Amino acid sequence: MSSSQSPLPVPGPRPGVLREAARRVVAAGNCSGCGLCPALDPGLQMQVVDGGWARPVPVEPPAGASAAVDAGRAFATGCPGRRVQAQRPPGTDRHPVLGPVAGAWQGWATDPAVRLAGSSGGALTALAAFALASGRAAHAVAARGDRERPLRSTTADLVDPADLVAGAGSRYAPVSTVAEPAASDPSAVTVGKPCEVSAVRAVADLREERPPLLLSFFCAGTPAQRATEDLVRTLGADPADVVDLRYRGDGWPGSFVARLADGGSVRTGYDESWGAHLGPTTQWRCKLCPDGTGQSADVVAGDFWEADERGYPVFAEQEGRSALIARTAAGLELVEAAVAAGVLAVEPVDLDAVAAVQPLQVGRRRTLWGRLVGARVAGRPVPRYRGFGLLRAGLERPRETVRAARGTHRRSRGSGRA
Repeated sequence: MSSSQSPLPVPGPRPGVLREAARRVVAAGNCSGCGLCPALDPGLQMQVVDGGWARPVPVEPPAGASAAVDAGRAFATGCPGRRVQAQRPPGTDRHPVLGPVAGAWQGWATDPAVRLAGSSGGALTALAAFALASGRAAHAVAARGDRERPLRSTTADLVDPADLVAGAGSRYAPVSTVAEPAASDPSAVTVGKPCEVSAVRAVADLREERPPLLLSFFCAGTPAQRATEDLVRTLGADPADVVDLRYRGDGWPGSFVARLADGGSVRTGYDESWGAHLGPTTQWRCKLCPDGTGQSADVVAGDFWEADERGYPVFAEQEGRSALIARTAAGLELVEAAVAAGVLAVEPVDLDAVAAVQPLQVGRRRTLWGRLVGARVAGRPVPRYRGFGLLRAGLERPRETVRAARGTHRRSRGSGRA
């Protein structure tokens, strides 16, 4: 972390104010597990609670550590469980579903090993590694498998591009990137979920500081940790015997593969692992997400699936490719430099075609206004979203919006979930 970002002493009870605010976000079910609150107050720590999702838990702070001087204001501004502001970077167009666009392509890593290891062509891995190798970033912060607890995910602060490649691949389990102090360092390239990059950018804007180079991906939500363990059991293995786990990669879309201590392994396809086991356990806040496409990032990548005759994605194995969207001038420069250096291969892309093979993102956007209204009428607090055009999207399909509102209201009143 740079010296300008070191936490400063806070007089009086301000840390307690932040902890109470974080507690209310968690109690409402609106925590995304991003890790912003412990980054602001070392008296909080992200922990996976009851086999579910990462949540801030009060702990004894390290000796001499104290909350940031602006902790309360930064939390109120940046916590994705409180508010998210849509970005409108200068010089960009705006796609109605995919957000701000400075440039768009389909692309993949030119290194065959990186393309194979990555979840969808290795584009983000190649860009982050190029940012390090070219001196655009001094270090990279990204999620990877936890070497000590193979079924868990963790955040790593890396300086060697080879380490990025070794940790390539999606992690469909709780991880709190922003809790890593280096994730907000202006000299970093940070790869995070949309909620995480929105938190980092919001706090940097509040402080009038330069954010790190922010890379993100199309996100369908964070599954519960127990879903990974249950899937391993369903495949006939004991979670205690797992020594390495990949959710995707080594192909596109790649398989869920758990390697075992005896040298064996169990595996299943992406459609089964995500569709039948992991995806159904995503947390409440993810179901209310206005931004599954990383609109606060400098560059975002998403699977650019082929579609069947009904328009739904086809998960047949093939060489990976991503839809790549640069959202800022910094993101556009990074992609163009990576292409010029031969690190990334790109082709033109039709963003409407990209949206067409992202039915979850499109469907969530169409119904989100109704879901928010249904939750509020049921007495459930919801985050504040600004600039995403959710009301307009809801009014375009009033029947869907009303059905979503009724369904969310009924489930919220009945069980506290939807």
